[in-house]
Amino acid sequence: MKLELRGITKTFGSLVANDHIDLTVEAGEIHCLLGENGAGKSTLMNVLYGLYQADGGEILLNDDVQHFSGPGDAMRAGIGMVHQHFMLIPVFTVAENVMLGHEPTKAGGRLDLGAARAKVREISDRFGFDVDPDALVDDLPVGVQQRVEIIKALSRDAKVLVFDEPTAVLTPQETDELMAIMRQLKAAGTSIVFITHKLREVREVADRITVIRLGKVVGEAEPTASNAELASLMVGRAVELTVQKEAPTLGEVGLSVSGLTVVDAIGQVVVNDVSFDVRRGEVLAIAGVQGNGQTELTEALVGLQERVEGSITLDGTELNGSSVRAVLDAGVGFVPEDRKEDGLVGEFSIAENLMLDRADGAPFVKNGALQLTTLTAFARDKVAEFDVRTPSIETPVARLSGGNQQKVVLARELSRDLRLFVAAQPTRGVDVGSIEFIHKRVIETRDAGVPVIVVSTELDEVTALADRIMVMYRGRVVGIVPGDTSRDVLGLMMAGEAPQNEGVAA
Repeated sequence: MKLELRGITKTFGSLVANDHIDLTVEAGEIHCLLGENGAGKSTLMNVLYGLYQADGGEILLNDDVQHFSGPGDAMRAGIGMVHQHFMLIPVFTVAENVMLGHEPTKAGGRLDLGAARAKVREISDRFGFDVDPDALVDDLPVGVQQRVEIIKALSRDAKVLVFDEPTAVLTPQETDELMAIMRQLKAAGTSIVFITHKLREVREVADRITVIRLGKVVGEAEPTASNAELASLMVGRAVELTVQKEAPTLGEVGLSVSGLTVVDAIGQVVVNDVSFDVRRGEVLAIAGVQGNGQTELTEALVGLQERVEGSITLDGTELNGSSVRAVLDAGVGFVPEDRKEDGLVGEFSIAENLMLDRADGAPFVKNGALQLTTLTAFARDKVAEFDVRTPSIETPVARLSGGNQQKVVLARELSRDLRLFVAAQPTRGVDVGSIEFIHKRVIETRDAGVPVIVVSTELDEVTALADRIMVMYRGRVVGIVPGDTSRDVLGLMMAGEAPQNEGVAA
């Protein structure tokens, strides 16, 4: 099915999110929509899907003008959408999620769950998804949950499939699997709109590329375009794609972790006897496939895990057993891996989010009263320093793009007197321009003599930032290796194979 958008315009008050955008996606084509966070990509697709009503322009399918009053109209016309944040009910099975909203029925109006199961099996077998119709969604890995979203769309006969930042929560292995699935869908005649900001993925699967900046189409490119050319189109300037850093000036050990073991709520050991040190002026990157204990390790460091054994000392002070408040007061800055759930309060303003972990005293609270003048000046300063794209410091943070939300978290955590900085997935779901900015701030923090821990599933990010790399597998440390260790060696370590180099910690 051919999709054509003509002159699509969408405004929110004084903000023009989409400014007369034209886009054509041919039948059986993977068309990549590339742009920074906040460029207007997702808004455009929400207009296509009927979630927003355009203020101007037309949507055409096979040259026929469409009028969508909601997602139901879009789905009936053959448009499906796989959202960045999955629209699944965790306590329902795969089949129940797939049938939700267009439930097959038997005689007497009874639900026909068997028909839903058969539909899941048919689509799963056709594309090699290997999805169990009776599995609870909550029990499935993230990559499989995404397949369920795809099955949902295909079960409604989607001829145009929109993937909105589909790899933001996937591991490298799951990303490769998704690329293969997209090629299969294309071969079956499905038209695909692929929204992303990851240049490697664009060049790997796109047939054509349209670049959006600040709500406007600023150019088209072929997949043969270089990363530098694509990045320049995205942000309107030359972008430094490599991290510039000098050799570290190492100080004494700042953080020392010994025999750290974490047991989860159901009694499983998720971090198993982990020991390491981080020196002042050093970045220790923790690598591994998602789900091998990295999340629980970082949460233990900041007091978010309850069943923790072992020692965590910061500048000689024991932190294990301390409250989160006490850990933060000890000078620990923490960027959680899920900014929406753990890093921000969506309905709070940017200014309010910037004072979240300092709302109990100076400089923002005095004698129980909020110091609005102080907070306003601080918020404006940080919005400017961290280049947060927003109409106002009073804007609810939920209205910001993912990259700008991440900048708010970083601005808050890096604006205190730090003795340790822990950043989990610091650039997840963030565009290339924001990645450049975040990486610079991480290195600046390291160069200021602060011990830094970066947890990332992106190997390019790990090797770019790390002075040393610790690889985890099934809750244990496979090894600690130099920052310039090859991707091949790191890949083997991520699969549980210990490094062969003598003198490497394991």
